[in-house]
Amino acid sequence: MRFHHGRRPAHDLTYDEAFLVPTTSDVESRLDVDLATGDGSGTTIPLVAANMTAVSGRRMAETIARRGGLAVIPQDIPGEIVADVIASVKERDPLVETPITLAPSATVGEALNLLPKRAHDAAVVLEDGRPVGIVTSADCDDVDRFTQVGQVMSSDLFTLTAPVGAREAFESLAQVHRRLAPVVDDDGRLRGLLTRKGSLRSTLYEPAVDADGRLRVGAAVGISGEAAARAKELVAAGADVLVVDTAHGQQGRMLKVVEAVADLGLGVPVVAGNVVTSEGVEALVAAGADIVKVGVGPGAMCTTRMQTGVGRPQLSAVLECAEAAATLGVEVWADGGVRYPRDVALALAAGASNVMIGSWFAGTHESPGDLHHDAEGRAYKISFGMASARAVQQRTAHDGAFDRARKGLFEEGISSARMLLDPQRPGVEDLVDDIVAGLRSACTYAGARDLAAFRERAVLGVQSLAGFSEGQPRPSGW
Repeated sequence: MRFHHGRRPAHDLTYDEAFLVPTTSDVESRLDVDLATGDGSGTTIPLVAANMTAVSGRRMAETIARRGGLAVIPQDIPGEIVADVIASVKERDPLVETPITLAPSATVGEALNLLPKRAHDAAVVLEDGRPVGIVTSADCDDVDRFTQVGQVMSSDLFTLTAPVGAREAFESLAQVHRRLAPVVDDDGRLRGLLTRKGSLRSTLYEPAVDADGRLRVGAAVGISGEAAARAKELVAAGADVLVVDTAHGQQGRMLKVVEAVADLGLGVPVVAGNVVTSEGVEALVAAGADIVKVGVGPGAMCTTRMQTGVGRPQLSAVLECAEAAATLGVEVWADGGVRYPRDVALALAAGASNVMIGSWFAGTHESPGDLHHDAEGRAYKISFGMASARAVQQRTAHDGAFDRARKGLFEEGISSARMLLDPQRPGVEDLVDDIVAGLRSACTYAGARDLAAFRERAVLGVQSLAGFSEGQPRPSGW
């Protein structure tokens, strides 16, 4: 990466203050661009769902891995539950989606509680493990909540028989004008569900899978308690990536934990952070980190900069840390501060191998929270920072009342924020489509066929906030 006219600014940059300059390119199509990362995480697109309680659970992990990304299960969740989540993700099919299932005797109220958990808005009604109907939220409109779904479901079923290819499934669904269908085995028992859009996506993305062909999933550990023992348990449960995570990655306790985890030789990449300087990168790599996580204060739920004055504009942090990491033979993840596909492209151009996304993904059907609606009828989910009083309360649940109350006085994050679901892109796959389309296009502008070439060929310019504003669309006109 180089700066336009060769001038690196004296001040630090946010994503808003930079842009990519188009250069001569012989890349003719977005589909000619390979977005696989080479940092050992196994991602085939450079996107990681953050280890936040409001972001990454089993649905998020399964869905994003199927499209080539990775979700990191948060450190605040009890070990046995994390193990169960990992096992659940590992059991999922890399092509066929996991459906919501209901018995015919289930109520409309139960269906309405479950349907928002999947972006396709459908549940398969089962008898003896075999599909007998499909129910959607439209079927439940203006119906008493105690009505059984067997009375409102559509029983005019079209099914696909496993194994089925993505193109075959798409063409079969298009031929009968269906947007989705249950997938069954030869005995008619439910194997999963495929949508037309999901089938199409499966021809455009390569799942992130382990050596046994199972979907990949990461898990995080904090720096309190028996962190090394927890790390060992997580890898034994099947975690493909370990993230050792704390707000201040250069503190002594963090370095000791990273060293202890690295010394276990668990055979998976160890990601550690967060830092914003070359000195921070060097310290974590010396302790044993394979990947360094970069970012202090850029996240939507983080108040660290306003509370403490500590942090750094994210683009400059990624630039410096990536340069330091390259000299040490390791990679960095850019963690936080992305709001648009352009921000992901800029982070990768600056040298990140993956971009970690939190609040943006919190506002999707696949995030763990319940779906709510505001007074205007807009759908939203609740998000909160991992250093907020709410997160601290969960993290210290086993402490005494006095210790919990005292720790709760200190917070550096928002405890409750409404993340609106985009009506046009309510699912995480919709956001991934948007990000990947923008990133592939950015690579073609730079003449890059893969991320390594993008990092090398990218030309960054510096703009004022007026320049950033000029680039924004105005759907309602001037």
